[in-house]
Amino acid sequence: MLEFAGAPHLPGVGLLIRAGRTAVGREELADVLGMKWAAFRRAKPYAEDGFPVPVSSADARVLLWDLEQVEAYRDGRPQPVIPDSEHEEDLLDRREAAVLLDVKPRSVDSYKTDPGLADHVVVVGGVEHWPRAAVLAYAAGRGAMSAPSGRPKGSGDMVPRDLLPGRIAELLDANPAVTAAHAVDVLGISVPAAQRHLQQERAARIVALMHTEPGLGVEEAAEHLGYPPAVRRAALKAAQELYGAS
Repeated sequence: MLEFAGAPHLPGVGLLIRAGRTAVGREELADVLGMKWAAFRRAKPYAEDGFPVPVSSADARVLLWDLEQVEAYRDGRPQPVIPDSEHEEDLLDRREAAVLLDVKPRSVDSYKTDPGLADHVVVVGGVEHWPRAAVLAYAAGRGAMSAPSGRPKGSGDMVPRDLLPGRIAELLDANPAVTAAHAVDVLGISVPAAQRHLQQERAARIVALMHTEPGLGVEEAAEHLGYPPAVRRAALKAAQELYGAS
């Protein structure tokens, strides 16, 4: 297997699910510790001093732990060290993949439908992960597609249709107020396609933010995301029609 020894660690993330290791979520953790779920929820043994550190990414809502370390803690044995060298079979969640791709996590939500990632997804504790090798291969392909071609407007789509949502997400990451005209210039798509995809992505982000911050209204979410008044009304309407946001 290809080793990535000596490569820099991903900044701002946890220990990662390293190649060859198994991670478990809370329910599996309760089983490993021999505790009933109700007792486990009350006791929260993972908050005790000396309990293994989660291997899930920083700020992850779903925590995951290394199985070998948990079993060692349970049995009173020294916890085995998790390897710190990068390996092609390390499993990365959306935040960790975003760091590797140098984008925001919400862009990964768009990319993950691409076969280059979708065909390699591994669900751990209910959380989607991708092998490092698959993310790197996707990054290489995305870089090739991003190369300027000098293709004139009106000559057809520059970006394959299935990859267009991810490219639209990138434009919004860079500038929440990006215009359809700019999307046309950069991506070589038609004006209606640019307007439609920008509207859908803005709507999806409004709903995602409302889920992350309960109690936030659609207009507050749109303002928080930096959407200008000129495009806010269409995004709000799409969020309400497509996702039932209110």
